[in-house]
Amino acid sequence: MGRKSKQPEKPSTAWQGTYGDMITLMLCFFVMLYNPSEIDVTQLATITQSLQMRETETTAGGLSLATGRLADLGNNINALPAMEKGRSLANARKKAVSLFAPDIKSNRITITSDERGLVITLASDSFFAEGSAEINIDETRDTLLRLSEFFSDPELKARRFRIEGHTDSTPVPASSPYPSNWELSASRAMNVLHYLADFGVNEQQFSIAGYADTRPMFSDNTPEGRAYNRRVDIIILDEGHF
Repeated sequence: MGRKSKQPEKPSTAWQGTYGDMITLMLCFFVMLYNPSEIDVTQLATITQSLQMRETETTAGGLSLATGRLADLGNNINALPAMEKGRSLANARKKAVSLFAPDIKSNRITITSDERGLVITLASDSFFAEGSAEINIDETRDTLLRLSEFFSDPELKARRFRIEGHTDSTPVPASSPYPSNWELSASRAMNVLHYLADFGVNEQQFSIAGYADTRPMFSDNTPEGRAYNRRVDIIILDEGHF
């Protein structure tokens, strides 16, 4: 009686499930990395949460993005940031970096972004004398003209802007025409707007605010920190901000 030949066992395909989950997660990760300026912080947190593993699924290789998962979290694909909105701010940032290159190099202007939108920060010490809201127009005319050109760009005609004045915590001197840093910060913001309007911007797109020393960027305990805190922020407001 002949011995039956033993058939080789088929190779296990269990690895394919884990491999597929890993590829899906990597794809979602790189999609989120693409142009992150277009993604709202809250919405990004929602997507991140959908990718996290549940405690009861630690052996399943992760949580897949199944149909309805984002809807269960109160979002759907239509709630993600509009491509046009993100493209507009991305283009504005590129233009600002290019247009204000001389001012950025001289530390007169810095460009950042936060939850409010795109922030163009003017170093107060470059624009104003100490304790004064009068702009040093002879030294800053070219910069203000570039700012006016930028905010008059047709791509920004549907945007709103806010000019925010900030001071350090040093009290205004007794001889100052401003009773406190509140009036000083608001007056600086107002005077920036007046010059921009003289140079051609649409005042109807702007609002102003004075924050005195209530929103410092750095500690007021050092001269450097106080210098950074003396500033005027001009913000291209994101949707939902007024």
